[in-house]
Amino acid sequence: MLFPAPLVPGRLVRRYKRFLADVVLDATGETIVAHCANPGSMMGLQGEGNRVWLSRSDNPARKLAHSWEIVEADFGRGLELVGINTAHPNSIAAEAVASAVIPELAGYAVLRREVKYGKNSRVDLLLEDPGRPPCFVEVKNVHLMRTPGLAEFPDSVTSRGAKHLDELGDRVEAGDRAVMLFVVQMAADRFALAGDIDPGYAAAFARAKARGVEALAWCCRITPEGIWLDRPVPVEA
Repeated sequence: MLFPAPLVPGRLVRRYKRFLADVVLDATGETIVAHCANPGSMMGLQGEGNRVWLSRSDNPARKLAHSWEIVEADFGRGLELVGINTAHPNSIAAEAVASAVIPELAGYAVLRREVKYGKNSRVDLLLEDPGRPPCFVEVKNVHLMRTPGLAEFPDSVTSRGAKHLDELGDRVEAGDRAVMLFVVQMAADRFALAGDIDPGYAAAFARAKARGVEALAWCCRITPEGIWLDRPVPVEA
């Protein structure tokens, strides 16, 4: 996934009200308010003075022209780039599936996005092919790292995420295929659930896995030019 225009570098002043961030732009020294497309806690990523990169929209209808895309963070292994925009993983995943980057999800003739299913839900990706059961793929963004090398999800309680896991299990019992794809927007060596943060999600994941829902975790390559799925990591759950 390429960014449509060069990102704007700056320094984080603070994040507040979940979806707002004050940033000092490198080029001008001006402090602007950027949209933060991330409903989670962003634990370990919102330190004052952290280097950040923003996209800028010329759409006059937007209240805020800038959006926070990337942050530079230290997880005990030196400075690393982390993607924080939770609107991107679906596109990153769809691009990777269409390019046959993920072997487990390759070979389907049709890829559809945001397809209604279950109880007032939409599956992120629906893969279809004649003669094969449809494959329901739920995509989750990952950017929590409390132990060097270990990516974790979630970083806050997500009852909606637990609901999706139960509905994926329903699809498997109906004869379809269902996959949880964790898109890790940073470098990591392995992935695990943060059960101490959200025991309900961890329990739902265990139920889904027992019903046949598959789990994949892939790290991204992050640059100020774009974000792409890069390599799989083991799921320790």
